[in-house]
Amino acid sequence: MDHVFTLSGFNDTISYRESVFSFTLLCYCVIVFVNVSVIVTIAFDESLHEPMYILLCTCCVNGLYGTAGFYPKFLIDLLSSSQVISFSGCLVQAFVLYSFVCSDTSILAVMAYDRYLAICLPLQYHSIMTHRRLFNLVCFSWLTPFCIFSINIVLTTRLTFCSTNIQRLCCVNWVIVKLACPGTDTFTNNIFAFATLSIYILHWFFIVWTYIYIVKSCLQSKEERTKFMQTCVPHLISLVTLFVVVVSDFLQIRFLPENVPQSFKNVVAIPVVLFPPLMDPLVYGFKLTKIRRRIFVLFRVSVK
Repeated sequence: MDHVFTLSGFNDTISYRESVFSFTLLCYCVIVFVNVSVIVTIAFDESLHEPMYILLCTCCVNGLYGTAGFYPKFLIDLLSSSQVISFSGCLVQAFVLYSFVCSDTSILAVMAYDRYLAICLPLQYHSIMTHRRLFNLVCFSWLTPFCIFSINIVLTTRLTFCSTNIQRLCCVNWVIVKLACPGTDTFTNNIFAFATLSIYILHWFFIVWTYIYIVKSCLQSKEERTKFMQTCVPHLISLVTLFVVVVSDFLQIRFLPENVPQSFKNVVAIPVVLFPPLMDPLVYGFKLTKIRRRIFVLFRVSVK
């Protein structure tokens, strides 16, 4: 029989749910609008069919995918008298949110590799970053998290649960595993979760390694410093944003005591599905000259 879980993270929002609903709906509409604008701009302009812009388009698609796993359900729950979700629905939401965050990390790692090639190895750039290699890297960015978290979800389905109260606004696999009955074997789940965490920590080490070489290269040339400011600064902003919000949420899930106010937990959890999908298209759209110009042209045409 399918369990029904209660999302008790909504308990602190009873007195101001209408306001939260209005603000959340506005945020979701803006997220969809800015991401779709960047995707359409890149897709229909052949001059933007370069690795850097294609990777940005991939990042925006991933942002739409991740937010679709959170906002519709969240908005419905704000208007409902009870906030419940089926076990299968909970696993699907956990899968979408985890794979979204990890895909974002992988895409940003590929972006860092692309910037490394463009700045440190400009003469070999086009021979290394071919369309085939770019396709393989994008597939890696998406398929690897999907495969990893499919295994995580399968491992969770075999558990027996003695509690159905999730003290969150949405389903998180680590929290679901903690609801397992005492004596239930969660060792395999924890080992696989640790292995998954290690894989994506290695992603961050790779990103740091690429930027060490990028910065060294930029110190030697004014032209490379200009290229760094134009293309790497937006990428660094995206990296720092993702790192801060993900680490904050991770520390809150793993180490904060249970008696911490629920409102504080909610404030820490929400940025994961708010800032990366909102800031990435805005930062890149306004910083990268080609995209900014094309967006302005499209708006002028649509207004006329």
